[in-house]
Amino acid sequence: MLKRTFVIGILSMLTLATQLIPQSRANEDTIDYSPGDIKKALANSETVFVDYSAEWCGTCKRQERVINQLRSQNPAYNKAMTFIKVDWDLYRSDKVTTSRNIPRRSTLLVLRGDKELGRIVAGTSIDDIKALMDLGLAADK
Repeated sequence: MLKRTFVIGILSMLTLATQLIPQSRANEDTIDYSPGDIKKALANSETVFVDYSAEWCGTCKRQERVINQLRSQNPAYNKAMTFIKVDWDLYRSDKVTTSRNIPRRSTLLVLRGDKELGRIVAGTSIDDIKALMDLGLAADK
C-alpha cells in the first residue's frame, strides 16, 4: 500500500513538473501573419516556412508539435528560416492563400525568392516535416 501511494505521488509530481516547464520556445519565434509579411521576408532574401493553420484543427496542432520539436532539437532551423503562421479562418480567401493554390488548412510551405521549394498538405510525419524543413535549411546556404 505504501509503495502504491509513493508511486502515485511521484507520478503526480512529474506530471505537474512537465506542465510547468516549457517544452519549447520555438513557437515564440513564429510570426502571426499580417498582410505583406511573407513578401517582405522574401524580398529580404529570407527563406520562409509558412504554416497555414486553424486554431481548431487537430492536424494543424500535430504539425505544430512536430515543427516545434524539430526546431528545439536543431536551432539551425531558426537561424535559416523565418517561420510565419497564416490563420486559415482569417485568410482562406485572401491572396496569400489563393495565389499559392493552398487547398486547405494544415498546408506547410517552404519559400525562397520567387520559388516554392516544397509543400506538405495535411501530413504529420516527423520524417516528412523534417525533410521539408531541411529543404529550407539547405536553401539558406
